[in-house]
Amino acid sequence: MPLAQWLLNESRRRGVRGATLNGSIEGVGRDGKTHTINMFDLSEHPVQVALVVNEEEARGFFAHLAQQKVQIFYMKTPVEFGTSGDAAGGAASPVSVIRCGA
Repeated sequence: MPLAQWLLNESRRRGVRGATLNGSIEGVGRDGKTHTINMFDLSEHPVQVALVVNEEEARGFFAHLAQQKVQIFYMKTPVEFGTSGDAAGGAASPVSVIRCGA
């Protein structure tokens, strides 16, 4: 199973409130190598998984990755989210988006 799909499955299993898989045309990996979409070899297709989590969920997810010996590049940024027309506005607790290169 590709790493990106595994991350989506694990986020669903752990009850993460939102996860999205995005594909890119081209990117540079942490190894400095260029990865690009190729219709004959999808293993080089650069992808990103974005998870919306609170701090407790983030700690638990990273602990799970460590336990599974999964190493990923990630970027964690604080966000506010909600639904347009929602009188309550943003989230009830601080949340982050974790973007993982897979």
